[in-house]
Amino acid sequence: MAPTTTPPAGPGTADAAGGPLAPGRSRTAARAVACAAALAVVLGGGLAGCKDPNAPAATGSAPAPAAGAPGSALSAAGRLTVKGRAPKTGYSRDRFGAAWADTDHNGCDTRDDILKRDLRQTTFRDGDKRCIVTAGVLADPYTGTRVTYRRGASKVDIDHAVALSDAWQKGAQQWPVSKRRDFANDPLNLLAVDSSTNRRKSDGDTATWLPPNTAFRCAYVARQVAVKKKYGLWVTSAERDAMRKVLGGCPAERLPTG
Repeated sequence: MAPTTTPPAGPGTADAAGGPLAPGRSRTAARAVACAAALAVVLGGGLAGCKDPNAPAATGSAPAPAAGAPGSALSAAGRLTVKGRAPKTGYSRDRFGAAWADTDHNGCDTRDDILKRDLRQTTFRDGDKRCIVTAGVLADPYTGTRVTYRRGASKVDIDHAVALSDAWQKGAQQWPVSKRRDFANDPLNLLAVDSSTNRRKSDGDTATWLPPNTAFRCAYVARQVAVKKKYGLWVTSAERDAMRKVLGGCPAERLPTG
């Protein structure tokens, strides 16, 4: 019997040892064998030519954070001025004028205006004038709970979403008194909330405090962005990053207007 001969391997069909490939073995398989052999010699090294041909190309950098659609709170947050926090030196509540001044000249003080806006089932001391709120029920945005309001024994505070002290350290100390008074009484910056939760917040910004009610966080941060945008207040880099992190989960959130 004549001896059996093996036909020479065609181009691209040799294995790592130089022998012919088994029937059906692809070029990709051959390359994998070659890489495995090389890796046994050069442990842990990045070997040229051993990249999976089906793997996506590397970009060389992490994707940039989402900028947000035009008009969104996320987009506005990215355009706020970023600076360091100034000293708190010289701050006091009266730097922002008398508390709850009637800046809109409607005959009611600002506190009662916000109570009237945010409470339900409200009653009034002055009847038809509907100025002095004596009782009501709050769906508290900070905790997601129901809070009963009784004048004189209140568990409801009117909170500045952007705290006065925070504003003072991020531009407000340079304002005239009239602008600080308007800021302190602007309905855009005011919310009726649970008093104990508000006092735990103190003068925290987005980087240091968020409402325990996670369902309200997007709206809360959007309000802070809207206030800082309206008044030209700056943010710290940590604050800006925290705003982007929250609003990145709700990129369609719009800025509130009041």
